[in-house]
Amino acid sequence: FQSFQNVGEEKNFVFLSKKIEPCSVLETAPLFDGLKKELAWNKFSGPTFTESYCWPPVAWGCDVVVISHQGNDPLLYIPPVLTLLELGSDYQALPNMSGVSLILCPGWKKAQLVFDLLKTYRKGCRHLHPVLITLGQNKEAASQVEIRGCEVVVTTPYNLLRLLEHNTGLLCRLGHLVLDEIEVLFSDTTEQVFTILDCYKKATAQARGNPPHQIVAVGTQWNKHITPLIKEFMNYPYIVITVIEEAAIFGNVQQVVQPCTNSSRTAELLKILDFTQRNLQKVLVFTDSVTEVEMIHKALKSNSIVSLKKHKESKCNAKCVLERWRKMHSSGTPAMLVLTDDCLQSLGITDATCVIHFSFPSPGVFGQRLQCLSYNFCTGIKDSAVDQEHTKAKSVILLTENSSCHAPGILPYLKHAEAEIPEEFHNLTARVLESEEDEKFSRPLCASLKTFGVCRNRTVCPDRHQINLSIDMAQNIADEMIETPERVTIVPLVIVHATSYFGRIVKKQKDQYTILAKEMDDYFKVPGHRISVNTVEKSLFYGLREGAVCHRVQVLETPAKDEENVCKVTVKYIDEGRTSQVHSDQLLHLPAKFQSLPPQAVEIVVCRVKPIDNEVEWNPKVTDHINHKIKGKLHHAKVVHTLGKTVWVDPMVGVTNLPTMKMWINEYNIRSEILSTGLGTDNPEHVGEIQKLCRQMPVLSHAEDLEHFTKEDAAGLEEASNPQDTSIQENSAKSCNSSATPPSGKPSHHFQKFSNLNSTLENTPLTWLSFSCHPQVKWFQDNVSVTLKVQILRAADSKCEFSREKVAFSAYSEGKLYVADLELYQSIIAEKSTCVIKDTEAVILLVKEKTGTWCKLLKNKNVHVSLDFEHWEESEDERPFTVG
Repeated sequence: FQSFQNVGEEKNFVFLSKKIEPCSVLETAPLFDGLKKELAWNKFSGPTFTESYCWPPVAWGCDVVVISHQGNDPLLYIPPVLTLLELGSDYQALPNMSGVSLILCPGWKKAQLVFDLLKTYRKGCRHLHPVLITLGQNKEAASQVEIRGCEVVVTTPYNLLRLLEHNTGLLCRLGHLVLDEIEVLFSDTTEQVFTILDCYKKATAQARGNPPHQIVAVGTQWNKHITPLIKEFMNYPYIVITVIEEAAIFGNVQQVVQPCTNSSRTAELLKILDFTQRNLQKVLVFTDSVTEVEMIHKALKSNSIVSLKKHKESKCNAKCVLERWRKMHSSGTPAMLVLTDDCLQSLGITDATCVIHFSFPSPGVFGQRLQCLSYNFCTGIKDSAVDQEHTKAKSVILLTENSSCHAPGILPYLKHAEAEIPEEFHNLTARVLESEEDEKFSRPLCASLKTFGVCRNRTVCPDRHQINLSIDMAQNIADEMIETPERVTIVPLVIVHATSYFGRIVKKQKDQYTILAKEMDDYFKVPGHRISVNTVEKSLFYGLREGAVCHRVQVLETPAKDEENVCKVTVKYIDEGRTSQVHSDQLLHLPAKFQSLPPQAVEIVVCRVKPIDNEVEWNPKVTDHINHKIKGKLHHAKVVHTLGKTVWVDPMVGVTNLPTMKMWINEYNIRSEILSTGLGTDNPEHVGEIQKLCRQMPVLSHAEDLEHFTKEDAAGLEEASNPQDTSIQENSAKSCNSSATPPSGKPSHHFQKFSNLNSTLENTPLTWLSFSCHPQVKWFQDNVSVTLKVQILRAADSKCEFSREKVAFSAYSEGKLYVADLELYQSIIAEKSTCVIKDTEAVILLVKEKTGTWCKLLKNKNVHVSLDFEHWEESEDERPFTVG
């Protein structure tokens, strides 16, 4: 093995296991002429620096590992692989079969991209027939796939394993295996990838003749599983690494994090140097200021440590410092240089054995500092990321309380370098990430969190992962959302993907939007009523006529106008949920009478189903199927949770009304339809994760902030209280614990239950605001009374106060205070209402002031209050799921 570096004008770095002569221009690249023409026709600007080194060994048919910042670009391997298929003669020796190239991608989306690129560049290939394989969990789908001719098969590990169950002969014909985004494959599908590699190895050993055998792995990061890949499945591979940080991991650089206070850094530095002095190491001490260089140099001198210094104000030039650096080590003296980062380029040192980061490095500077160790990178394949017996180079980071700015950027690297990370580093990073999450507070709520209950990578996700009252509990909400019953009729109008839609909640009798739409159509049929708008203003409502249909739209963006004073504006159809661009002269004045009805579009999320194979997005096949099935059609749905203008439903069923027989027929269940495609699977944690999210919200952090709230302010907040969830089955103790000890680790006074917010602000001391818990309450009714069952074990010091429109219950249980302050939807007779304490619950009987059925219990929805289905009885007219 040999190590080469290329630091040219563009300051590129390359680490090679074997010498490669790069192809810097397309004309000299080892590709066949037809493909070069196709690349030029598609305005390909490469080869890039990495491509110039990795194309030749791939085109030679050698095993190759490539780690690069552009490691997720399929063009690192597609051109040379196509060249092999086009020009290779090895397949002619195979009896009655032709070779297959297999490209394994981490997910369907990347596989689709690779497939599209292959279709683009196959025009210059005579025999290329790319095949994209996306199989669901339905076994019959795999049995129908046939691989014929000289193919390039593009798929994912899960799909390939499903295919191999029915087509074991595929790997016998496999000549080239490409592992795309190797770090993702090995982190998400380790077991599946090694199963495939084992099968490939066995199939190759049993193959007749001498078929080609090549494995190419490309990615952006080194992964510990690449070592067994190289040792067990590759044949003396070419290793090309153009990322200095990843080359340091391959080169077995030992990463050490040393916690200390900012004031004790110099003392800590002297302890580290005491060891390096005894071992005659070549040490660079990096800092980011001239003052610190001088301070460190002086401290070393006072401790009898000979050192050099270099910064932009130094009198000694770079050549002089470099000569003295070399002489110090050759004379048997430890070489020591204290410098600032801006001197790195002029010095060009690569033979240091230890780098000490006196100032905490930014991610960009970190790699430049590590490059100073590159001559001492180990070039052999180790069994672990840091093999102490073969460590020649060391990187020491001093972690202080002032390191928070760049700590989150360095921590992921140290983790995959398998460095030992002190608890202080984790704690510091957690505080920074929490602060960054708070900075996202004005962003939309994460779509993945809403759709699947989890966000796979919160650190890079740009959106919010906590509740924001002012956004999520929007004030301008349709009555259908405020008064959402447990079961509703829904018309989905915009299909975002398989489980997320925008649509309307339709009332069975006298639907307000139906009336409005009819009035708008009648109004705008009159030509004199179609008044174009001269000045379009952002956020205002306008009318828009599309054919015979009139819409209410809201302007989202207003770009500059053209010479004819007309521009394209982005509008949202507030009763459908879709956005579009229209010409400004299409917008019509919308009379106030048509603006009084709140926007009708709501977001609808179908629960408890997610994509298979840990995919983060739905395959378009599923979305297209659902779009065709449900768009614009009536559905009945059971509401399990609501938040602002978002409603989570389970189930959601397509229905047909038979008015003559006064019944609805269920045609299909959307969740079941998704599962039947084989591309969806169960997601049982979904609803629970949404409930967990909504049980906590940030509120006032200090007692003095309460002074800014009047009772009117509190009432306004009450109107935006959390939606009811009738499916919660968790016990009160769990609810209390989640309130008092939030997952983020913040003190509990940062969090408060939705349902308690109004009464707490008006009547409750700050201590209750922080530490009281809301019990779970179930209710049922008859014509004369309402019964509440408050779930609380062995209640003590209980109080239950009744008023005409409110009931307030409080009690202690197992050392915790439980408070339920419930504002009732209709009036009761307070003096006739009672409360009886039992061993496991408190039973409250509310006597109705007027006999009859209440459509709901509370004025404002409460996440802790749900129907008691053991006692609830519906009338025939209220059952939307009647089976015909």
